[in-house]
Amino acid sequence: MIDIESDRKSGEFIQSLDRGLAVIRAFSNERDLLSLADVAKITSLSRASVRRALLTLETLGYVGSRQSRFYLRPRVLDLGYAFLSSSSSIDITQDHLRRLSARIGESVSACEYDDGDVVYVARAAAETIMPIRLGIGRRLPAFCTSTGRVLLSEFDEPRLDAYFRSYPREKLSPATVTDEHELRERIAEVREQGWSLNNQEVDLGARSVAAPVVGADGRYVSAVNISVSTSRVSAEQLREEYLPQLLEATAMISADLSLLSRRQT
Repeated sequence: MIDIESDRKSGEFIQSLDRGLAVIRAFSNERDLLSLADVAKITSLSRASVRRALLTLETLGYVGSRQSRFYLRPRVLDLGYAFLSSSSSIDITQDHLRRLSARIGESVSACEYDDGDVVYVARAAAETIMPIRLGIGRRLPAFCTSTGRVLLSEFDEPRLDAYFRSYPREKLSPATVTDEHELRERIAEVREQGWSLNNQEVDLGARSVAAPVVGADGRYVSAVNISVSTSRVSAEQLREEYLPQLLEATAMISADLSLLSRRQT
């Protein structure tokens, strides 16, 4: 495992690369057009550092600009494609998501944990009246998502303590639970039952249920969720009708990943 702090001290750490990646991460679905000052505020970097990073990224074709504002160009997708195209586990997961989504007529996603967030790594979107806003690479806070709570439920107490110390918990909707004690209780419940139901904590009008994908080593690889509209599917229906199909799908993904792992060793 790479020790970032040791590399910083040893001189192996390339700070300019770190800053460039921070600048790229400043952009999102809600922040698609940013000024230099905006990026500096989001990244907590100096304006001079941000300016050098933006101009370099623009020269390389990753960033564009108009009227003193910057935006990401399609070439940035090359960075994510390198990960997706090199991961056989993503291909396996995507196949199962497509079949599950086609069977139930709802959107299905797979997420992995990364630095306090869940990141969408695979998705099969159903044609529904519910707006689709969660694409591959989208990040959401782990504490308030069904997939996030599944992945957090695997943390031991010291790691969970560190998580709560390190990451802010802001309300994404009026229903978002931010109280640490209540969140710990919910995560413990997920750990015991093996799945998580989220009711409008990310978006009003949307609820989801999630379950883990388990690797050959017994650890959680990712979490898969089914997202539905509250106007069409009740929490009871989500639990009684959709959860069994989700658990069946995650069990099949887990089995396929274990088989893949054995073939690669």
